[in-house]
Amino acid sequence: MAKNRTFVLPLVLIAFLSSSVVHAQPSPSVQKRISQAIAAAANQSNPDYTAFVNPFIGTDNFGDVCPGASIPFGMAKFSTDMTGYAPAGYVVDPTQFIRGLSPLHDSGTGSSLGTYGNFEIMPLLCPRGFDTCTTTLAARERLRMNNTDGVCISWIFSLTLNNSIQMEATATRRAGLERFTFPSGLKPYFVLDLANDLPASFAGGQLNIDPAKGRITIGGFWGSSFGPGNFHYQAFACYDLLDGGKQQLDEYGVWTGDTEGLDAKGLGQTHLNLSINLIGGVYQSGALFSYANQPKTVNIRVGVSFRSEDQACANAESEALWQEKLSKIEIDIAGTPPNVTEMLYSSLYRASLTPNNATDETQGVFENTTSFYFDSLYCRSFRTFYPLMALHSPVEFAQIVDNYIDGWRKNGWMPECRSSGDNIVSHFAVNYHNEASRLGIDLNELYSALITDGEVNPPNGILKGVKQYGYVPFAVLDVSSTGRQTREGSRTLEYAFEDFGIRQVAQLLGKTDDVQKYTNRSLFYRNVWDANIASDGYTGFAQKRFSNGTFSFQDPECSLQGDNISGFYEASSWEYSWYDTFVKRLNHFFNAGYFDPGNEPSFQTPIGYHYANHPAQSVDQVRNVVFSNFDITPAGLPGNDDQAAMASLLSFHLLGLYPVPSTTQLLVLSPFTPKYTIHNSFLNVSTTVTTINFNSKSVQKIIPAGTAAYVQNVTVNGVPASSRCHFDFYDTFRLGGEVVITLTSDKTEADNCLGSVPESISAGGFAQPR
Repeated sequence: MAKNRTFVLPLVLIAFLSSSVVHAQPSPSVQKRISQAIAAAANQSNPDYTAFVNPFIGTDNFGDVCPGASIPFGMAKFSTDMTGYAPAGYVVDPTQFIRGLSPLHDSGTGSSLGTYGNFEIMPLLCPRGFDTCTTTLAARERLRMNNTDGVCISWIFSLTLNNSIQMEATATRRAGLERFTFPSGLKPYFVLDLANDLPASFAGGQLNIDPAKGRITIGGFWGSSFGPGNFHYQAFACYDLLDGGKQQLDEYGVWTGDTEGLDAKGLGQTHLNLSINLIGGVYQSGALFSYANQPKTVNIRVGVSFRSEDQACANAESEALWQEKLSKIEIDIAGTPPNVTEMLYSSLYRASLTPNNATDETQGVFENTTSFYFDSLYCRSFRTFYPLMALHSPVEFAQIVDNYIDGWRKNGWMPECRSSGDNIVSHFAVNYHNEASRLGIDLNELYSALITDGEVNPPNGILKGVKQYGYVPFAVLDVSSTGRQTREGSRTLEYAFEDFGIRQVAQLLGKTDDVQKYTNRSLFYRNVWDANIASDGYTGFAQKRFSNGTFSFQDPECSLQGDNISGFYEASSWEYSWYDTFVKRLNHFFNAGYFDPGNEPSFQTPIGYHYANHPAQSVDQVRNVVFSNFDITPAGLPGNDDQAAMASLLSFHLLGLYPVPSTTQLLVLSPFTPKYTIHNSFLNVSTTVTTINFNSKSVQKIIPAGTAAYVQNVTVNGVPASSRCHFDFYDTFRLGGEVVITLTSDKTEADNCLGSVPESISAGGFAQPR
C-alpha cells in the first residue's frame, strides 16, 4: 500500500468552493456574459481575455470540442460523458443523457468512438438504500436540466442534472476538484467506474477502497482510439473523498454489472480485480459509496496519472495560465466586431487545449524519458496549428518537437502518422534554427529523424513506394509492410510536401546532395497527374496509379468518399488538381460546391488566388469561408476541430494571414480587426499589425461595394514590402516592430501582388534559407 499523501491544491481551486456559480446551457447566460465582457473591455487598459472565450463553440455539428475544465495543454480535462455521438464526452444536444463526470478527454478529434472518458463518477439519489442504487450505465444515465450548462471565468465546468444535482469541476495539469451540490435533506451517493470509458476498451484493472483514509485508487489498461488495435495504455486515478476531514463516509463497497441483467453490489467490500469476461465482453464495475449527515455539498479531489496510483495521488499543482496564454495576441477590442473578438479568443483557447502535456507520465518505451511527452499528437495540424504556435509560443513548440524527436529515438520513427511529423519539425527548424540549442533541440538529431522518416518504412506502417515508383502505387504487392493500402493519390501528394520539408532543413544545414534529392522528390506530385481526365469541362486531374504506370480512373467529382477507395483522403481530386486555367478552375471549384471546409486539405484553397496573382479574390473567398462556416454558436465549426486545426485556421483568417508550412513565408490577407499585437516572450519582441482604412462593414460574408477591404500596400517597420501578397517571419514577427497593411475599396487595383507572388519550389522558389 502506498504511503498516504494529501492533495495540496492552489487557492484558485479552493476559492471556488465558497463561490456561487449558476450558468446557462451554452447560451443565453454564457453568451450574455461574453458580450458584456467584450463591450466593457473597449474602455479597459488590461482586459481579461479569458472573459471573451466561448468554450461551447464546436460542441455541436460534429466539432468534437471538449468544453470541460482544463489549463493550457493540460493532461486533465474534466467534463461530462454523454450518450450518442460524443467523442469528447460532452455534446450540447439536450436529448442526450449524462452517464458521469470524468477527468480525461481529448478535444476536437475525429474518432467517432471517442478517447478516454476513464474514471467516470456519477452522483446518485438512492432513497431505498445502497442495494437499490442505479450503478450500471443504462440505469443511472440522466438528462440535464435545460439552460444549466456553463463554464465560468475561473474555468469551472458546471452542469445540473434533472434531479437537481449540480456537478462542477476545475482543473490543474494532472488533477482537479469536483463539487456536487445535492437537494437539501437527501443522502448523497456516488458511483465511480473502474471499467467504463468512452470507446468501451477496458482490458483489465483493479480498484481499491481505503475507508480509513477516505481514498479510492484505480488502475488499469485501456485501448487507444487511434493506431494499432492491440495497443493498450495504462491509466490511474486517485479520488480523495473526505475534503481534508470535513466530510465523513457512511456506506462503501463495490459493484459489477452488464447489459444482460447483472447488477451485483458488495457492501463493505473494498477490492476489485477484473479483466474482460470469458467471452470477450467487459463487465461494468466500480465503487459505490455514500456520505453521512446528509451534506448538501460534497467536494472530491482527483488526481490522474499514466504511471501509477502513487503518482495519481501526488498530482496536484498550481497552474493559472489562461490569461497569460490568451494575452499573447492583443487586439483593438473597441474597433473590432464583437463576434470576431469572441471567435478569435475562443479559437486561441482551443489552440491551447491540446496536445495534452503528459510529461513525467510516460510508459512503455517512453518510461522515464528525460524528454517532454505529449499525448494526442494529430498529424494534420501541421498546416496551421504549429505555424500559429511559432508566432508566439516557441517554448511549447520546442517541447513538442522534442517529443517527436524522442519518438524517433525510442521507436525508430517520429510518432503519430509517421511522416506528417516531418512538416512540423521542419517548420520549427526553419523558423527557430538560430535559437534551437537554447530551446533544447539538436538540429542534427532533428535532421536524422527526418531522414529516417523519408527513407525507411516502418514494418507496421504504410508502403511509400516513392523511391521505386516515384509515387505511391495502387494495388501493388507488398511483402514487408502491414499497413493498409489506401489513399494512394493524396498520400503521394502529401509525401511530396513532406519531402519538401526535409529539403528545407537540408538546405539550412548545408546538405547539398540531400537538397537536390529532396527537391526532386518534392516534385513527385507530378507523377500522379493524368492529363487526359476530364471533369466539368476541365482536363487534367490527379489520379491514383498502378505500379506499371497506368492510371486507375476515378471520377474527380466523386473522389471524396468515406471508404477512401478513390485514392484521396478528406478531399476530392478536384482539391488537389490546379494546373492550367488556374483561376477559372478555382472559381468553378467554389461555385460547383466541391469545397469542403471541414477538412484540412481545403485550408489553403481559398488563398490559392495569391499564387495566380489575384490576391483580392483570396480576400473575397476567405470572407465567404469564415461567415459561411464559422460562428459563435455550439455549431460554429464546419467539422471536428482536429487538435485545433480549425481553431488555428480561423485565427489566421481573422488576423489576415496564412502560413506556408515548412517555410518562413506568411501570405497577407485582409485582417478582421483594425489592430493587433503578437507577443513573443522568448524572443522578447512584440509585433503590431495596423490596418489602415479598416471598415467593420467589410467584415461579413460578401464585402459591400465601395468598402475598403483589399490590400493596397504593406510596410514593415516603415519600409515598403517587396510584395503585398506575402512577407517573411524573419522580417516581421521574429524582429518585432510595426507592420502596416493599408486597405482600399478598389478591388481591381488591388488584385495583383504589386511584386512577387508567393514562392513555389516548382518555380525556383525558396532558393536560400533565412
